[in-house]
Amino acid sequence: MSDSTQTEIIMAGALAAFTVDLLVYPLDTIKTRYQSQDYRSVFAQSCSGSGSGSGSGSGSGIRASSNVFKGLYQGIGSVVFATLPAAGIFFMTYESAKPVLGSALPSSIIPQPAIHALASAAAELASCLVLTPAEIVKQNAQVLQRAGGQSSGSTSMEALRMVWRSAGGPGRRLWTGYTALAARNLPFTAMQFPMFEFFRGHLWKRRHQRGPGRVASYGTAPPAHARAVDLAPDLVETGLVTGVSAALSGAVAAMITTPTDVVKTRMMLAAGRANNVKLRPPERRADASGLEVAKAVFRERGVRGLFRGALLRASWTALGSGLYLGSYEVAKSWLRERPSER
Repeated sequence: MSDSTQTEIIMAGALAAFTVDLLVYPLDTIKTRYQSQDYRSVFAQSCSGSGSGSGSGSGSGIRASSNVFKGLYQGIGSVVFATLPAAGIFFMTYESAKPVLGSALPSSIIPQPAIHALASAAAELASCLVLTPAEIVKQNAQVLQRAGGQSSGSTSMEALRMVWRSAGGPGRRLWTGYTALAARNLPFTAMQFPMFEFFRGHLWKRRHQRGPGRVASYGTAPPAHARAVDLAPDLVETGLVTGVSAALSGAVAAMITTPTDVVKTRMMLAAGRANNVKLRPPERRADASGLEVAKAVFRERGVRGLFRGALLRASWTALGSGLYLGSYEVAKSWLRERPSER
């Protein structure tokens, strides 16, 4: 892979990440608040007059309060700051690892979906190094409540100060949840990208069978020698096929990996608490392991607690993945096809 191609991949990944973050961020904020330790005491209200803040009922008498829908873009600054380089790192690693693993591991021994899964896993581990501090700041900012609903100053900076003052110091707390983030993202990408490549290849094959077009005959994206006059319809078709494939694969993977997302959310929110004392329950201690948090969630609400927000997560992941990978492929094709105009 040449330097120019790597630059195009980084630019395309960063552009796609920035676009999607702005569009689906409110849904991510609602999901984080729904999964948080303080959902019942801060973001929910009882439907019956007898319910109090303890939330000891079965949950049927609890519904979201207006607090859930306030400040839906809290923490967006930290995400934009970190997602752009993280996305570039992810796609550069993924695109570089696929041919390397494909040549090192014979297809007769290792199937192609396994190579895609390994490539996506390597890319995810690399990007999580950049994403973890931003995720901690973002999620603590998303649940931040200000007196009287006032919005003075950056919520991202306020959340960062919370983490900075928490027990253990910033050097430790900013990396709390890296293993949980990796534990969520690794199986997610390991499932999503093989499904994504399968769906995309299947859709291109069906498109070619119905009416062979210039793009469909190549299987994935327009070739480098395409003419500018043919580029616009090809970009639309590339974006649609890629977006639909990514949405389907992302929704399935998101639904399955929801328990690890719940654990990751609670671990990262605990990192922003100033007094993480040992006497606190595991889901409120920043030093609790992922297994301890998972057990605490299970004791609190059973299997339903571990899959809390699964439908919401699957919905916004389908939307986000479709826009993300769709715009990524379109941006990559456009950057590759029109060097003279750039």
